[in-house]
Amino acid sequence: MADMRHLMNQAEDVADQFLRVTKHYLPHVARLCLVSTFLEDGVRMWFQWSEQSEYIESSWSCGRFIAFMFVLLNLLGQLGGCVLILSRNFVQNACFTLFGVIGLQTVAYSILWDPKFLMRNLSLGGGLLLLLAECRAEVRRVFAGVPSLGHQSSPKHLLQLGGRVLLVLMFMTLLHFDLSLLSVLQNLVGTALMVLVAVGFKTKLAALTLVVWLFCINVTINSFWTVPSYKPTHDFLKYDFFQTTSVIGGLLLVVAMGPGGVSMDEKKKEW
Repeated sequence: MADMRHLMNQAEDVADQFLRVTKHYLPHVARLCLVSTFLEDGVRMWFQWSEQSEYIESSWSCGRFIAFMFVLLNLLGQLGGCVLILSRNFVQNACFTLFGVIGLQTVAYSILWDPKFLMRNLSLGGGLLLLLAECRAEVRRVFAGVPSLGHQSSPKHLLQLGGRVLLVLMFMTLLHFDLSLLSVLQNLVGTALMVLVAVGFKTKLAALTLVVWLFCINVTINSFWTVPSYKPTHDFLKYDFFQTTSVIGGLLLVVAMGPGGVSMDEKKKEW
């Protein structure tokens, strides 16, 4: 037990050292990773304009004009929102726009009835909640000298809690339900890390571990660049790759910002 505690302390020291070294550019990397799936999808809307319009028109029998407007709104909303977030201008408005895009695509592409894709879209929403929380933190720093009530920070903490809980839904889509030793071990470790991030216990260490794990999975399993572009598998792997990258960005925000007030890490300070 003492050896395990010593090992955990060493791992936490490594995570803290990583944060100290990367604290100036980690939030920027996190934002870029987080919006990567929206950037990719916006660019794809441009290059596959006809295919996307035809799909919406045939699926919903909505007419060519409605299909055209759907693709246009997706393209402008995603690329415009990404530019605003990366430039740190009107971040709240950009996040709400991307929330709208997620909701629109969930209905239009019938994602609502596919548990795997629905959980991944919810994970993207979790990342956007963390961006909103970070935005609120920046506003408070700007007005740091202005007297404020203590409860004014609670919306930020609730956003962080919601973001953490939604982010871990991505990992539920990676669990393998077979009885091989490796799969059982991966499921146990992955579930433990998910719970730690969700409840906010040893949060930075757990989130950083999940970042490393997801990165390894992403470059090995979702390596779309190894599949010819004319094969349907290429697009599926590319979609998974960028969605996973966005969740990595959300986890990096958790590492950079901490778990927030609604977490076991925060409560430990009061004990």
